Amino acid sequence: MAAEADGLLKRALVPLLLPEKCYDQIFVHWDLLHVPCLKILLSKALGLGIVAGSLLVKLPQVFKILRAKSAEGLSLQSVMLELVALTGTMVYSITNNFPFSSWGEALFLMFQTITICFLVLHYRGQTVQGVTFLASYALVLLLLLSPLTPLALITLLQASNMPAVVVGRLLQAATNYRNGHTGQLSAITVFLLFAGSLARIFTSIQETGDPLMAGTFVVSSLCNGLIAGQLLFYWNAKAGHGKKEQ
Repeated sequence: MAAEADGLLKRALVPLLLPEKCYDQIFVHWDLLHVPCLKILLSKALGLGIVAGSLLVKLPQVFKILRAKSAEGLSLQSVMLELVALTGTMVYSITNNFPFSSWGEALFLMFQTITICFLVLHYRGQTVQGVTFLASYALVLLLLLSPLTPLALITLLQASNMPAVVVGRLLQAATNYRNGHTGQLSAITVFLLFAGSLARIFTSIQETGDPLMAGTFVVSSLCNGLIAGQLLFYWNAKAGHGKKEQ
């Protein structure tokens, strides 16, 4: 019975959360303080948690736009630059065969971000442009993931993530400052993105060892922190006239 339970536990953890040697180290030799293996376990669990959370992280933003029937306060350029950064991370990770737990949220955030792009265009009365944008993005993504795209171009796209993230977040910050409020920005989405980018610094170092990936998340954390700070500062500012809600 004990052997059967051990077998079930091993199948559940290896290789999803632990390599076999670490499973043996912790659960066979009972070396519960083996730091390298504990770091792997923490990184894998954290990474999978981020991926799972990313399925919902931008839905509050989508629902807030739909409920208000308005994308007021959202910078379209900022959203599109974020989409560029997510696409770069996803394509770069797939090309380099990084584990899904180290980048999977980029896939789900990409779908949610492109939905927000379309909604912004739709509520600006540019629905046709929105549909054209969706079709064009799909074609570009297929091309990037095809063997026709050289690795050097994929690496350049990933390297462009940092300026894309910085410029995108600064555009949103400038929009917030100019309006005196954060409009239809969702606080839940912004704070979850901030927390996720902080956690990704550790998991990207642990699972990929890629300084380009880690550097991107450091910059992303700083920029997401700026927007989170503005949300707190403008917490009671009412869209339209910047007065305080009672």
